[in-house]
Amino acid sequence: MKLQDLDVIVTAPPAPGWGGRYWILVKVTTDNGITGWGECYASSVGPEAMRAVIADVFERHMMGDNPENVERMFRRVYSSGFTQRPDLTVMGAFSGLEIACWDILGKARDRPVWALLGGLMNDRVRAYTYLYPLPHQNLTDFWTSPDMSAEAALDCVARGYTAVKFDPAGPYTIHGGHQPALSDISMSVAFCKAIREAVGDKADLLFGTHGQFTTSGAIRLGQALEPYHPLWYEEPIPPDNLLEFQEVARAVRIPIATGERMTTKAEFAAVLRTGGAKILQPALGRAGGIWEMKKVAAIAEAFNAEIAPHLYAGPIEWAANVHLGASIPNLLIAETIETDFHRDFIKGGISVENGFIRPPTGPGLGIDVDEALARAHPYGGSGLHLQVQEAPCDYQNGNAFMGGAPPVEN
Repeated sequence: MKLQDLDVIVTAPPAPGWGGRYWILVKVTTDNGITGWGECYASSVGPEAMRAVIADVFERHMMGDNPENVERMFRRVYSSGFTQRPDLTVMGAFSGLEIACWDILGKARDRPVWALLGGLMNDRVRAYTYLYPLPHQNLTDFWTSPDMSAEAALDCVARGYTAVKFDPAGPYTIHGGHQPALSDISMSVAFCKAIREAVGDKADLLFGTHGQFTTSGAIRLGQALEPYHPLWYEEPIPPDNLLEFQEVARAVRIPIATGERMTTKAEFAAVLRTGGAKILQPALGRAGGIWEMKKVAAIAEAFNAEIAPHLYAGPIEWAANVHLGASIPNLLIAETIETDFHRDFIKGGISVENGFIRPPTGPGLGIDVDEALARAHPYGGSGLHLQVQEAPCDYQNGNAFMGGAPPVEN
C-alpha cells in the first residue's frame, strides 16, 4: 500500500464562522483506493500558498511511501531544507497529512485509530466548550457582557458540560506582549465572578488569553483571577519565549496551560522542562500530528502534566484529538465546537453526549466526511484563518475582543 494522490479542499464554515474563517482539509488516497482525511490548522500563510506547501511536503517526502511509515516521513519533513527544528508552516502541512495516514491505516485494518495507538484508555473523553452567544443574545454585545456569558455558561451546564472557556481580557496584537488595561483586568474579574456565581461548583472555568501580555502583565491579571479558582490560565504570554512561562507559573496560583501555537516535542518538552506549564494544549493539525503528540503525552506524563487538545478548526482535527485523548492516561479534557455545520460535515460520526465524547468505534477516524458539503462552501476571502490586530491595546476607551467571531469573508 502506497500513498498516491492528494487533494486539498479549503472550506469556509457559514456565519458566524465558529472554528475560523476556513478549514484546510487534505484528502489522501492510496494506490489500492483507500482514502484518508486530515486537517491543517491555522497556517501562517494564506490558503492558496498553503496548498502549495502541502503539495510540496506530500510529493517530496510522502508520496509513494507506505502510510505505516509515519516516523520516517516525520523525520524527513522535520529535517527538510537542513532544518531539524520546529517549523510551524511545514509541520502544519505534515500534521494534516499525517492524520490522513492514520485514517488510512485504521480503514485498512478495520480498526479505529485509538486501537492502533495502544488501545482504549478512556471510555469517555471529557469535553469543554467556548462560551458562544445563545440564539437570543446579541453577537456584538455578548463578548463584553459578564451576564450574557453567565447565562450561556448555565446553558452549557444544562447540556452536561463540566467546563467552559471564555477570554474577555482584551486584544492580541502585533506589538507582542503588553500590559493589560485596568479596564481589561476589571472586565476579566467581572466575567469570572458572574460565571462562577452562575455555575457554582458544577463547572470549571477555563480562562483564555492569546499570548498577549508581558510577563509582569500576565502576573497582574492572573493574580486578580485567583479568587475564582479557574482550572487554567491559557497562554498568558507570547509563545516565542518559553522560559518566561515559568515566571508566570511561579507567581500565579492557577495552572498554566499552553500549546495551541507550539509544534513538535521540541517545543512542548522545553516548556515542561522549565515548569512553565502543567497543561498542554496541542492543536493536532499543527503540532506534528497524532504520533508526535502521543510522544508529547508520554513526556508530559513523566512531568505529572496533563493533555487538553485544543480545537479552533473543523471536525477532522477534532476527530484526531478524540482518538489521541482516548488512548492516553494523562488526558484532562478536549475542546469541542458544536454547530450544525460541524455535525453535518462528518454526518454525526462523533458527538458530545451529556458533556462527554464517546470514542468512535468505526475504522480510521470513525467519521464520514461529507465531501460535497465541504466543496459547496469554498473560501473566497483574503484574511487568514486567525488574524492578529495591528492597533495596540486601548488604555483610554477599553477593549472589546470579539472572541471566536471572525468577520465572514466568502
